[in-house]
Amino acid sequence: MGLNRKLLLLLILVLLGSRKVVCKSQDSVFNNPVIYADVPDMDVIRVGNDFYMMSTTMHLMPGAPVMKSKDLVNWEIISYVFDKLTDTPNYDLIDGTVYGRGQWATSLRYHKGKFYVLFSPNDKPYRSYIYTATDPSGKWELLTRTQHFHDSSLFFDDDGRVYVFSGTGSLRELKSDLSDVKPDGVNMKIFERDETETGLLEGSRVIKYEGKYYLLMISMPKQGLRRQVCFRADRITGPYEKKVILEHDFDTYGGVGQGTIVDAKDGKWYGMIFQDRGGIGRVPTLMPCRWIDGWPMLGNEDGQVPLAMEKPVQGCPVTSLVTSDDFEGSALKLNWQWNHNPVNESWTLAERPGFLRLKTSRVVDNLYLAPNTITQRMEGPKCSATIAVDIAEMRDGDVAGFSAFNGDAGNLSVIRNGRKTFLVMSVDEVELDNKNGKKVLGVKTDKKEQVEIDQNMIYLRIDCNFYENGQHKDIATFYYSLDNKKWARIGTEFKMRFDYMKLFMGTRFAIFNYATKTVGGQIDVDYFDYKKF
Repeated sequence: MGLNRKLLLLLILVLLGSRKVVCKSQDSVFNNPVIYADVPDMDVIRVGNDFYMMSTTMHLMPGAPVMKSKDLVNWEIISYVFDKLTDTPNYDLIDGTVYGRGQWATSLRYHKGKFYVLFSPNDKPYRSYIYTATDPSGKWELLTRTQHFHDSSLFFDDDGRVYVFSGTGSLRELKSDLSDVKPDGVNMKIFERDETETGLLEGSRVIKYEGKYYLLMISMPKQGLRRQVCFRADRITGPYEKKVILEHDFDTYGGVGQGTIVDAKDGKWYGMIFQDRGGIGRVPTLMPCRWIDGWPMLGNEDGQVPLAMEKPVQGCPVTSLVTSDDFEGSALKLNWQWNHNPVNESWTLAERPGFLRLKTSRVVDNLYLAPNTITQRMEGPKCSATIAVDIAEMRDGDVAGFSAFNGDAGNLSVIRNGRKTFLVMSVDEVELDNKNGKKVLGVKTDKKEQVEIDQNMIYLRIDCNFYENGQHKDIATFYYSLDNKKWARIGTEFKMRFDYMKLFMGTRFAIFNYATKTVGGQIDVDYFDYKKF
């Protein structure tokens, strides 16, 4: 190599070194939505090196999932606050339902070595639950039931007093033991709407930072973009001043609003705020939180939710809230939730090891009244799941299968009709009485295709495409196989939707088995094989 070339190479190396060029691996960044799945109404706290998060799952059981993360990006479910709710028979799908009700917008707090959660089921009789645990991955104990607080935020102040922020600016003081509201305590409205607040204003989340009180809320003006606002005061009772801290039409899906802020151990702050994304549901986004003039401003320097950003903590393993299951263990994986309270004597992992057995326990008319429908979330932008099912022990009138389950559901149903068995792809739409116990008034079924089958083991698959090449899709397609090798598409594409008046959740994978004539039949599910793309 000539002298001039050597000098040139040396100069390049010096320049590169002065610029501190760093090649980051793809694992050092994440894309928003940080969790591309239905995880709404989040509350997030940090205890030591660990982050904990709660979210709404309403009528699904067990309820109030407790999620844990080391980096705010990769989350795992470590427990549920309760197995069942039993205040009304509607939780058992008897004389009504609790679709879209149940556990809502849980507040999560850590105080003097204990974790606390507060939530209101948003159904009659109106009340709130407060649970506590020393180990959040273990058993949670019911501490008390108290009055109803909508979209509430529990808050322990530095002077030992305890408060609940709820509704649209409501502040109520609790007794020190949290047993009930304090009769002579604070009971007031801390602010009135200004002229810009012409729509929904709720979703309280409260922190105290450098001596000031910060109340974060979702704001949805009737003529404006969904946004996050913050109310700030020097005293908990006010007066409060207001600022819009995030207003961004992110990724063409509309505004981002409702969630909280949390600090990392290195002193940096982050916002975890959700966005409505159609059929997948309400998905969390993670963004920087920058303290500017005493306000927690969300987003990047332009005030926008970043499409990609560096992970707050590096080197953490990848985890998911949705997972495959071969049903080999003695207990269901925590990723599963039942639709309403399960009938525990009618499902088992023990009677046929390696299989989930679902027995019929009640004669019903349709899937929306069927006990022991078991579900997991879907994930975007694309995902797929396959189940293998042994249907040998189905009885006449039994209906079993696999669903893209929501208020509108795309179903792959194995139907036993006398001595014959049919596989039907259909689209079901439920009609609920939203005023009187969410009773199922009926189901409109649109049968798309039917094939006869004559073997006991069948494989069913649902492919989901929520977002592709900048286009909103929300499409599910359905397939079946008799040998798990050759697959046939059946029926039509199904448009997944998020409905606010029915189930109020993102579309879920659901495995079901119910009787329309007589109980006693059963199916055995060999596995649930899940893939995300």
